[in-house]
Amino acid sequence: MTAQELSWFALWGATALYAIAMIASSIHLARVADAKVAAKKLAAVAAGDSGVGETGAAQATPASARIQVNDKANGIAKATTLVGALLQGVGVVARGFESGHVPWSTMYEYTITGTWVAVVVFLIVQRKRDVSYLAPGVTGFATIALGLGLTVLYAQSTGLQPALQSFWLVIHVSIAIIATGVFVVGAVATVLQLLRDYRDSGAGWLQRWNWLEATPSASKLEALAFRLNAVGFVLWTFTVMAGAVWAEHAWGRYWGWDPKEVWSFVIWVIYAAYLHARTTQGWAGRRSAYLSLIGFVALIMNFTVVNIVFQGLHSYAGV
Repeated sequence: MTAQELSWFALWGATALYAIAMIASSIHLARVADAKVAAKKLAAVAAGDSGVGETGAAQATPASARIQVNDKANGIAKATTLVGALLQGVGVVARGFESGHVPWSTMYEYTITGTWVAVVVFLIVQRKRDVSYLAPGVTGFATIALGLGLTVLYAQSTGLQPALQSFWLVIHVSIAIIATGVFVVGAVATVLQLLRDYRDSGAGWLQRWNWLEATPSASKLEALAFRLNAVGFVLWTFTVMAGAVWAEHAWGRYWGWDPKEVWSFVIWVIYAAYLHARTTQGWAGRRSAYLSLIGFVALIMNFTVVNIVFQGLHSYAGV
């Protein structure tokens, strides 16, 4: 089996496993939510029978929120995510051997490496705390991104163009990939924060989504998203700085208003505004969440629209 075939089969295998993990984790989330809803109803009934008022029922709710659901779906989700990450890692490394250089010089390579980093970031966070409620979003994103990468963005391995034949490719793009992976997990947490916040505030169309009961409160989701986005911002800062240094080495200037440079800076500004607004201006809740999602949308546009539509010195980063 050649390196190309190994990479291809490993990445398709990872895609299939992530799809299974997405379904299994969604089932687990639904079961946890059902158990919590049932526990809250029992607590309310018990409080009413014992003559305890609403305060007593509210005190019983935190205990019910810690309920654990032992089901096979959770085990399947964790196992398939882990094995999928291992398979994807094999696929990424095999692509590197196939191409003879680090596997992040094209959109296809960036996609397979970036989604792998996002899953690894999720697994690292999962080791420190139970964030299984993020699993459907992370594995779902990985499934879609890998599927698009393998079918739409796939490109045969070729040698590096002269502009990319630099050690800065390893430094600059690798940091950008890690930052992107962190931002992906942070965006999933932010979306859940908004959904939970709107549901708790009585949004009618979300009242049917009982699975949101399996997620923490909106404030806890916001705190998690903030920490992830803060880490991603620091990494993106190094990305922009390393890109400027590389530009000076390659083109004799640190800044040239190239579309990729401009959008990378726009992303930095949006996330900087998000962190500043939340920490110093009191922009907690929905306003900061929307601002962080705007930053994530700009990140996706920088990878897709800027690479495909705009012509510039970074056009070699396209398909």
